[in-house]
Amino acid sequence: MNKAIGELGKMHGTAAAYLSIARLDHSTKHIFIVPGIMLAYLLRGVHTPSVAMSVVLGLIAAICIASANYVINEWFDREFDKFHPDKSGRAAVRTQLNGNIIFMEWAGLVAVGLLCALASSWIMFLVAAVFALQGLVYNIPPVRSKDKAYLDVISESINNPLRLMIGWAMVDPTTLPPSSIILMYWAGGAFLMAAKRLSEFREITASHSRELLERYRASFAGYSEISLTVSCFVYALMASFFLAIFLIKYRVEYLLTVPVVIALFAQYLALSMQPHSSAQKPEKLYKERALISLVGLLAVTFLVATYVNIPVLEALSTQQYIRLP
Repeated sequence: MNKAIGELGKMHGTAAAYLSIARLDHSTKHIFIVPGIMLAYLLRGVHTPSVAMSVVLGLIAAICIASANYVINEWFDREFDKFHPDKSGRAAVRTQLNGNIIFMEWAGLVAVGLLCALASSWIMFLVAAVFALQGLVYNIPPVRSKDKAYLDVISESINNPLRLMIGWAMVDPTTLPPSSIILMYWAGGAFLMAAKRLSEFREITASHSRELLERYRASFAGYSEISLTVSCFVYALMASFFLAIFLIKYRVEYLLTVPVVIALFAQYLALSMQPHSSAQKPEKLYKERALISLVGLLAVTFLVATYVNIPVLEALSTQQYIRLP
């Protein structure tokens, strides 16, 4: 009865409300597509008739599928987000939205995304389809992986390698990226998601209560601050391991980027432990100067390693023994 009264008290959703739940402002996350484009070009060369058209179609596909996932995310989370200090202000919580319109919005975005992906290549279509399926697995009962500790991070972070593959397919739709870099992207995404959970855990338990945190997201019942911190460490180690395999196999000079990558992990983990951290809102990370400076340094180091041969590093990819006198 109280729930029904609460629903009646809400304002009816406007066009702006339905548009807001697509979270187009989160499109900055598609920056993870760019390395896929660069790596495909450097390792494989151009294997598509029109790179420019493929890039446009790929970006539209990625944005539409991601927005479709956000639409069902807000719809199925509306009864949980009201317990979050910030997310309680989302349109799906504050306004009375129509489930039929939500479904049509989701279906329309998925359709446009898949059609654009198909117009680019079959491989991009398949990747986009998995991207859309992941949104269903993550958000919709009875599976709803976001409610299960650790599985929530592992399942959501698959979006990272999917974006990598979309970028790769823009340049070379005849192959997939090496498995080492796919796994590195997945582990790196898991680190980012775990750091986000850690930041939410620390902030909400400190300012409100553990009970409120678990009412907001059931998966937090299986976490502690220690377990989340350790998981961040594990995911970072896994990402570094797969990255090292990729770098040694494909161009040993790229090992120069490893110290910068490690610094990025450290900076992000430190950022997640700050009050009101941007780690909780990844779309706002571009405002973090230290983080962006490290990303810039990584880009410069990558370019240098691409065009400058350093023969002495070859010793790291062959068997070498230190001879004693």
